[in-house]
Formats: sequence, C-alpha cells, structure tokens
Amino acid sequence: MYYNQSAGDKLKSMLQMQPALTRLVMINIGVWFLLALVQVAGFLSAPADLRGDLVWLESVLKWIGVPASVPVLLQKPWTIITYMFVQEGFWHLFFNMIWLYWFGKIFMEFMPGNKIYFIYFIGGISGASTFILAYNVFPVFEQSVFTATTIGASASVLAITVATAVLVPAYSVNLMFIGPVKIKYIALFTIVLDVLMIKSGNSGGHFAHLGGAISGALFILLIRHNWVQQFGSLNFNLGNLNPFKPKPLKKVYGKGKPLSDEEYNKLKVKKQEKIDKILDKISSSGYSSLSAEEKAILFKSSNNL
Repeated sequence: MYYNQSAGDKLKSMLQMQPALTRLVMINIGVWFLLALVQVAGFLSAPADLRGDLVWLESVLKWIGVPASVPVLLQKPWTIITYMFVQEGFWHLFFNMIWLYWFGKIFMEFMPGNKIYFIYFIGGISGASTFILAYNVFPVFEQSVFTATTIGASASVLAITVATAVLVPAYSVNLMFIGPVKIKYIALFTIVLDVLMIKSGNSGGHFAHLGGAISGALFILLIRHNWVQQFGSLNFNLGNLNPFKPKPLKKVYGKGKPLSDEEYNKLKVKKQEKIDKILDKISSSGYSSLSAEEKAILFKSSNNL
C-alpha cells in the first residue's frame, strides 16, 4: 500500500513512523534554506565584485559556528549547540542528511523513542569539545586558534553511526557496486578516514567527527554494561536537558512486598541475560529472526533505559 501513496502521504507516513529522526532532518534542511536566502539577499544587495553573498554568509556564520578560541566561545556559548544544525553547501547538507536518515533509522529499530535526540546532542557537543581541545593543544594550530570555527551535523551523525555499529555490529546494509557490508566496517572505515584526513584543509571538522564517534561508542557501552542504570533511566526530551531521571533501587511486586537488594539484583541479572541472548540472536540472524515475544521484550527494555 505504501508504494501506491502520493508524495504527500508518503511524507506523512514517514513523519508518523520516525518523528524524532524526521524532525532532526527537517531542522537541518530549514537552517540550510534560511542560510541560502541570506546568500541570495547578500548577492542582490552588493556589487558583483564584492561578493555580497559570501560577506553576508560569513557575518551570519560567525554567530552560529562554534569557535576554537575559548575566550570567544565564552562570549557566544550558544554556538556549541547551533553549529550542529548548520550546513554551508547543498552537498554538505545532502550527504549529512542521507547518512543521518540511513543510520538513524537503523538506530531507532533498536532504540525507539526520543533517545536519538540525546545522542545527536551529545555527539555534537563532544565533537565541538574535541575540536576546541585540538586547536588549543596542538602547536600546528597556534596561529589559527583565534579565527577558526567549525559547522556541520557530521559529529552528531557520526555519533549515531558509531552507536548503531556498536549496538548491532553484524547488521548489514547493501552498498551500490559492493553488496552487503556489516555496519561495523562502515563505521571503522569512516573513523580511519577521518584520522588520515586530519592533515587536510578541514582539520577541525575531522577532529569534531572523531569526538562524535567516541561519544556514540561510549553511549552504547554505558548502556550495555549497566553503568547508566546505576544513576537512573535515560529519558531525554528537548525540554529536559538533564536526561537522568532518578528511580528507586528497590522494586515492589505482587501484593506490595518489597524485594531485598539481593532479590532485586538477581532479577536484574536474569533480565539482562535474556536481553543479551536476544542481542546475540540479532547479531547472528538479524532483527527479523526475533519472535513477537522477543521483540516485545527488547522494545520494553529500550523504553526503560
């Protein structure tokens, strides 16, 4: 039935199925469109030899791109958030959004709900922090630290990509001219490429990518080893910048009789063993091999993170 829908109905279906992911894509597209209008206005308002489109664009980017200089950042602290929604050119936008949608869709198969917001923002903030750290530590950037800025969703996108690869490393996608490739190899190739490209003209961007990748891996490792649960459940939304929601250490079951710490920990270990078996089954046979009961257990577990 989906293939018989109109373009408008398809867009509506996509918004309903993946609202969080679609919102991230639409925000990035909206920001790019506004910047494109700024360039048009600049082009029309200045003589051709002054390149008004570039002058106007640079004027805007200096207020929304994250600077490498810490003193400058302290004057514009909002840039550590705004930069991760800014793509300067069409192809920059196109590839970031394709990458975001592909891997974001896989991520949300196993981590449904609004958790993609959390990892998008954490990836972007980690990317900006790594960019700033690199420019203030390595001598090669000493002359450019006060003028360098970076923009782009790449750090956030790579955080989602690596998180997905760590979560389900055996998940395969079909690549044109290559065929099925496990996403762990795609993530690894991307990270290695970023390391090798540090000496290119976009050193800051590649450092930001690596910061995002590290945060994505840590996000899943924290969940997998139950470290996050010791502090509370992840329940991130755009209106709550503190994702950690406290929960009681003891659970009450049956007729209201509280469990001892030992009984509760035994139940917790047994539940985790069941989830680990399901994840192993996904790694070896794919998500489609799960029974309805196993999918329900995994979904419930993800919502309780």
